[in-house]
Amino acid sequence: MADSAQDKHLPPTARRLQKAREEGQVARSRDLGHFAVVAAGLALLMAAAPSLAQWLRDLLGAGLRFDVRTVATPAAMLDRLGQLFMPALLLSLGLGSAMAVVALATAILSGGWVFTLKPVMPNFGKLNPLAGLGRIVSKAQIGEMLKAVLLALLLGSVGAAYLWAHLQDFALTQSVGLPAAFVAASDRIVSGLWLLVLVLAAFALVDVPLQRFLHTSRLKMSVQEVKEEHKQQEGSPEVKGRIRQRMREVARRRMLAAVPGADLVVMNPTHYAVALKYDDGRDGAPRLVAKGADLLALKIRDIARESKVPVLQAPPLARALYAHGELDREIPYALYSAVAQVLAHVFQLRAALAGRAPWPADLPVIPVPPELDPHNPKAQPATAEPA
Repeated sequence: MADSAQDKHLPPTARRLQKAREEGQVARSRDLGHFAVVAAGLALLMAAAPSLAQWLRDLLGAGLRFDVRTVATPAAMLDRLGQLFMPALLLSLGLGSAMAVVALATAILSGGWVFTLKPVMPNFGKLNPLAGLGRIVSKAQIGEMLKAVLLALLLGSVGAAYLWAHLQDFALTQSVGLPAAFVAASDRIVSGLWLLVLVLAAFALVDVPLQRFLHTSRLKMSVQEVKEEHKQQEGSPEVKGRIRQRMREVARRRMLAAVPGADLVVMNPTHYAVALKYDDGRDGAPRLVAKGADLLALKIRDIARESKVPVLQAPPLARALYAHGELDREIPYALYSAVAQVLAHVFQLRAALAGRAPWPADLPVIPVPPELDPHNPKAQPATAEPA
């Protein structure tokens, strides 16, 4: 069952925000773009006002200058119109290009650069008139419509109030020369436009944080959605558990395969088992090639006996090696002496069985530092099972 809007009370995650951004959904303020475009255009006009005023006077003067040939030849009127039209067109294109750059820069600054074709891709689901009607009468669309109506009313009211207050000034421009009238009217129009820019700025100051809030609200998530996203990113706990179990099984088989090549197995006698190997040409100290507890310890013992690997029962040493030793690593330095005694005894025992040396004496108590033994019992005599 889909989560209702009331269930979506959690803030959107970083992944949700990134996914929405990839789909072109970002918090952008139209009012900020309107303000930036109008303010930039007005600033450009004011900066170029002296040159622009002179250019307009020259253009108007040239347009009102006629001679007999121009009046008598209709084609000459079209040529004159083309000559007057091209400068105006170039001015409009330049101003329009500047406004487009300002609009693009404002959109990037407010919402960042987003390039995606998803919003323009065909979506036949939008052809459903009922779904389209739902989008048109949604709360978001109604809110945007009311905001646009309010902005239009304010702009119209401010503009009408300004024109009413300066109506006499505009009327007086008819009593002066054309250049002076043009300058006076331009000043009045620019002042009125600045008032409209202030209204747009006030709307933008409110609309920018409002759009960010609405964007975050639209992307809010339910508890189930957060769980599903976490599961997609991190993987299903069941799958991860099976993967970990599979990895443990592979590591266990690899470890058990190393037991037949070990030199010695130390046991507790049944709770812990540790297999050691020493290669004096390669290793600086004996390496721990396998270890296990309970059933795995018995498995290591059985494999060792089948492979004729000596098994030594030394509970403190077995516990210390199991607790502090790491697979395929050399044994801890504090256990060098104890392991050396055990290996020496095993090597002497092998030589005696082969008839190359006398039978060794019983192995004495193995010295294991008490702090390395997890159970910390008294040292027990060790007995060896010959291979």
